[in-house]
Amino acid sequence: MKLDSIVFDLDGTLWDSSSSVIDSWNETISNYNEVKNKLTVDDMKSVMGLVIQDIALKFFPYLEEENRLTIIKHCCKNECKHLEKHGAILYDQLEEILKYLDKKYKLFIVSNCQCGYIESFFKSHKLNKYFIDYENSGRTGLTKGENIKLIIERNNLINPVYVGDTDGDLKASRFAGIPFIYARYGFGEVKDFDYVIDSFEELLKLV
Repeated sequence: MKLDSIVFDLDGTLWDSSSSVIDSWNETISNYNEVKNKLTVDDMKSVMGLVIQDIALKFFPYLEEENRLTIIKHCCKNECKHLEKHGAILYDQLEEILKYLDKKYKLFIVSNCQCGYIESFFKSHKLNKYFIDYENSGRTGLTKGENIKLIIERNNLINPVYVGDTDGDLKASRFAGIPFIYARYGFGEVKDFDYVIDSFEELLKLV
């Protein structure tokens, strides 16, 4: 595979933040009497990669849109503070592999997260030194595919590839017109892909 750059999804690709995030979210929603039940780790994994409007609808379909969005935004704000302090589970040998890849390729992150989330990943695990640029829907209001194209244009990339774990990541890659590497160890099930890896370490065999 001829590459000059690798663009990564975050959740389910570089780390698993579901347990850490769910602790923060349950603490936040306990302040809202209208929320009927606590959330589980499986709940959180089921919405990884979705934008906050869709997450709010899935978790709190019985609430009015304005109310559920207020709650979700409060959860997201507290979540970033929690992750910055406590971090989350990095996939095996993540930093060692990033360090190796950084010597050969330009590395980036594009995620459907809110502002502050990728920064929390960087601050908690001191990994920002491996990435040239990043983008998210919370900052731009764009789809993941549009944000991938933005990263490509902004950094003059010639032969990038996208690594992600969901069908949404596949669609974003297709929209951006670049190859898709399916991280099968993550949260989603994807039937169409250009390449597949069953651990982060297997990425080294492809590139």
